[in-house]
Parts: sequence; structure tokens; C-alpha cells
Amino acid sequence: MAIKFSKTFLLRKLHQLTGIVPLGLFYFVHLYTNSTALNGPRIFNEHVEDIHNMAYLLFIEIFGIFLPLLFHSIYGLLISGEARHNVLSYGYSRNWFYLFQRITGIFLFVFLLFHILNFRFGLIPGLNMTPVAGNADQAYRIVAGEFQIWWVLLIYFLGVIATGWHLAYGFFLFAVDWGIVIGEKAQRILLQASLGLAVLLSVAGINAAMAFVRPCGLLPQVLCEAPRVTAPATRHV
Repeated sequence: MAIKFSKTFLLRKLHQLTGIVPLGLFYFVHLYTNSTALNGPRIFNEHVEDIHNMAYLLFIEIFGIFLPLLFHSIYGLLISGEARHNVLSYGYSRNWFYLFQRITGIFLFVFLLFHILNFRFGLIPGLNMTPVAGNADQAYRIVAGEFQIWWVLLIYFLGVIATGWHLAYGFFLFAVDWGIVIGEKAQRILLQASLGLAVLLSVAGINAAMAFVRPCGLLPQVLCEAPRVTAPATRHV
């Protein structure tokens, strides 16, 4: 009998847990760091430098990001391969949402591979060959240079939208499958909140990306201007 990976209880729970705890937490930190670009190159570079100066950074990257991401991605692809979607026969919203979850998961596998090779290692031929890692003082310049290429910026727009949906709806699936939210009314409220979170994360991610194209991203520039320091008045005696 063939093993149904999507039905393996322990692996499925671990798949959900890795998506919420290490990867979800990492995404919020990553989104915050990118959003500091709204205040200009110096602030963004300083935040990247702070990350580079973290103790045990290599261990955090390996065991807190790369290994959970590798497991979550590969197991997600196995689930997608075994899925039997029935949206054409039963077009309920949750059926469509689950289909979107699988589609965004497949897209994110490709997108994150591109993102890591591009900015973490600088290994995409024809694009920037200077990695952000180890070059914190050039971080803003590197990202801003890549985002001058329209199709790269478009890929990142799609990437943050897919991430916003995948993570937000993942919170809903996690809460339901783990028995945290049980009642039908409570699940309906949680689903609406998850959809709202997906929109919020998508807008925040797009705005953070646009901050590398124009000051303050999509926001009025006055909101991101650094406070002016005025010299104290000279007292004449």
C-alpha cells in the first residue's frame, strides 16, 4: 500500500507547526526589517547590520529557517501532489481557499528559491552578484538596484501577496486542525480575520518593496521624513 504523506498525522502536524512558529515568526521579522527601508538607506542598513551581528546567527539560519523551510516546502509539495481538488464539483469558499493554499505553496517554493539565491547568496546569473549577507553596508543599494528591473519587482509583488495569503490562511487551518477554534461561528470569524490579515500583509509587503523604489514607498513622503534637529537658540548675555 502506497504511503499517503498527506494523511500521515505526525508529519502533517509538524508541517503546520513549522509554517506557523519558525517560518511565520521569521516572516514578521523579515517584513519589519524590509519596512525600515521606508526611512531610508541608513536605517535599513543599520537593521541589516544588527541581524548580521546576532549571536549564533548561522545556527539560527540553519535550524530556525533553512531546515524548517526545506521540510515545510517539500512536504507541502507532496501534499499538493496527492490532493484531489473538487472546486468544480463543490465550489464552496473553503474548497477554493484550500486550492489557493496549495497553488501559493507551489509558487512560494520557486519564489523563495529565487529570493535566497538572489539576495542571500548573489547566485542568479545576469542579476546582482553581491549577496546582502556580509555586505550590510550595501544592503539597500543591492535591493534597490534589483528592484529597478520591472520583472524582478513584479515577482516580489507576487511573492509577498502569495506569502500573505499562505501565512494568513495557514493560521486559520492551524487553529482549526489543532482544535483551538471549534465552533462554526468562531471559525467563521477567524476566517474573516485571516482574510483581513492576508490583505494587510500583502499591502505591507508591497509597500516595503516600493520603499526601495521611491522614498516612503506608497505612503506620502512626509510620513517617513526623519525629524529635523534644530539647533538650540543662542543666548546672548
